[in-house]
Amino acid sequence: MADHPAPSPQPGAAPPVRRRLSAEDRRRQLVAIGLAKIVETPIQDLSMDDVAAEAGISRGLLFHYFPTKTDFYLACIAAAGRRMLRTTAPDPDLAGEEQVEMTTRLMVEQIERRRGFYLALVHGHGVADPRVAEVMDSVREGSTERVVAALGVPESQRPVVRAWWAYTEDRALTWSAVPTGERPVPVSVLVEECVAALHALLRISAG
Repeated sequence: MADHPAPSPQPGAAPPVRRRLSAEDRRRQLVAIGLAKIVETPIQDLSMDDVAAEAGISRGLLFHYFPTKTDFYLACIAAAGRRMLRTTAPDPDLAGEEQVEMTTRLMVEQIERRRGFYLALVHGHGVADPRVAEVMDSVREGSTERVVAALGVPESQRPVVRAWWAYTEDRALTWSAVPTGERPVPVSVLVEECVAALHALLRISAG
């Protein structure tokens, strides 16, 4: 099929203005495009040409901002980690116990929605770089700090809370792998069980 010429601008209409982005704004734009794509596409299948085209720049210019594919992928994964912490943040006006219940539920629901992406983030599928693990560590540390602060957990028990998050993630991944109509418990019960496990672990570790 032959290409059709673009429609001529209407008489008197101002031509579209293309704003020149600063280097930092361009990086943010590219990462936002990449992040939107890797939510549904395995990161190893992400096309740099598609990202550049969506941003309206050349592939060569994309590599000016991110020297290698791995650099770009890592920037996207880091952005995904930051987004995860934002979307699982509890309401700070709630009581501590309610904050813990809320952030647990939000994490479980997020893992359910993006199970494949979360597995890739945890296991680093598609990017053989130790910095991927650092992103997941930052998410777990941020989540741990929320629980420690909400419940006033002593610093000596911080490792217990961090280990509990790994347990909760595993429960959520196992639960979300089962088709919706066949799950043994609803999300509310799963969250209740996870929070109960946290308190049991804290009691045991307190001796």
